[in-house]
Amino acid sequence: MKIILLALLVLLTPLSVAAVPLKVVSVGAPGINCVFTTASPCTITVNDTVSNVPMSAGGAGRLQSRTFKGMPGSAANGMFAYEYRLDLTNAVGALNIACIDWMTISFGPVISLDYNADSKPDQVFVVTSGGLGTIGIASAVQTGSTVKFTFSKPVCEAGAPGKGDTTFFWGLVSKQGPPKTVTATLHETGGATHVVNARSPM
Repeated sequence: MKIILLALLVLLTPLSVAAVPLKVVSVGAPGINCVFTTASPCTITVNDTVSNVPMSAGGAGRLQSRTFKGMPGSAANGMFAYEYRLDLTNAVGALNIACIDWMTISFGPVISLDYNADSKPDQVFVVTSGGLGTIGIASAVQTGSTVKFTFSKPVCEAGAPGKGDTTFFWGLVSKQGPPKTVTATLHETGGATHVVNARSPM
């Protein structure tokens, strides 16, 4: 009887899912494109979608999702790249200034590739040169299928148009595609959260 009860207890106990840090590296554009194509000079065709991010202090930012597929002969042949950028450049706080410090999205298995040409596997790349943005990714942690991206500093709106912050593009790769519309959760430093559309393999 005790054995049966113990077995039932084990079956009914929720299994904890480990949080796994993903390796984040800085890259430059257009060099990063060479991971996805062998064409010269490493040009790729991308598909973008944008969702509004309403801020608690007023104004609205934008979450940009960018997707493209690895071309034959490239290191990412047949795989799908998913890039994101949080843009609060024109978000104007009417009451005060709101800032976003992290984002989560359901993504699934993340593929490791060498993005910065050091012969070591990476999971997340941040385009810190040759593109838009000023704020990077401090950490990326995957728990189950969900990835949490914490920004290197809060991404803030401003008191006037054109003065707010924007992140660099950051990205990761999946074998799954084509891209699907999912929701991402953006967290403000004051505690408010915003659920907006984004793209992922899930």
